[in-house]
Amino acid sequence: MAMKLLVLAGPTSAGKTAASLELAERWNPRIISADAMQVFRGMDIGTGKLSAEWLERFPHAAIDICDPDELFNAVDFAELADREIELAQEEGRPVLIVGGTGFYFRALLEGFVDAPSGDEALRAELEALEDPHGELAKVDPVLAERLHPNDRVRIVRGLEVFRMSGTPLSALHAEHAPTPRHEAISLALDREDLYDRINARVIEMLEEGYLDEVRALRAEGYTPAHTKPMRSLGYKHLSDHLDGALDIEEATRRTQRDTRHFAKRQRNLIRSLGGFASCQAQDQASIRAAAETAWGSAPAKAPKGS
Repeated sequence: MAMKLLVLAGPTSAGKTAASLELAERWNPRIISADAMQVFRGMDIGTGKLSAEWLERFPHAAIDICDPDELFNAVDFAELADREIELAQEEGRPVLIVGGTGFYFRALLEGFVDAPSGDEALRAELEALEDPHGELAKVDPVLAERLHPNDRVRIVRGLEVFRMSGTPLSALHAEHAPTPRHEAISLALDREDLYDRINARVIEMLEEGYLDEVRALRAEGYTPAHTKPMRSLGYKHLSDHLDGALDIEEATRRTQRDTRHFAKRQRNLIRSLGGFASCQAQDQASIRAAAETAWGSAPAKAPKGS
């Protein structure tokens, strides 16, 4: 059976949720969330999760499957998504993958580059470097150009691969030529429109109880010092506010700023994957047309709860 797989990708606040729900209403696909933060329980408002009512009607795989102190990576995501795709094929249903985590898309749709496994001692040595981005620029300038100097995890990984293999990680990526197995759409918005939506969305999240969510997570022992997800975007800045280090206005401003920067990185990474047709988020007709190409024009059975 041919795989009936549609990928709907884009930066935060681009309109993926609205587009995906319209497709879900019509085709009743199995839906897989490709959002690295939505896997964590209790991190709801700050990650933009759908309400419990919507999730009951349209269940999403890869949402609320880990506690914030547990690990879940791109390999885990690809394995979970492959299982969901197999179930969908057994049921004769299409598959919709929706989110903004480019490395999840790369893991599932392109497979993995044949790079050496990590070495803890070497990684510790590289993490202690004063200027790891500068060192990466010497041995893998292509990768260094793609990465922000503050993206230490991926910078260190690039250095680690070069030290262990003698080959730049960017060269290994270039040699890896996967066969596309999907219809893929990248949702786009004009930059100023996207940034305005991000700024407004942060305010909305605060009005919906974002600060109380951070407070509750801290009460359970999840702090930026001990839990990586709590160091992401607004969670870190709102936690700093609760510690008295920032007033709420500055915490809000930094959350908006960092979310805008994050959206830019998302757009760049998704573009780098290839195989994605760009579509304006408001262009529902084109999105539906892509779904028809991937899934056919005949709707599946009515979705749960309708």
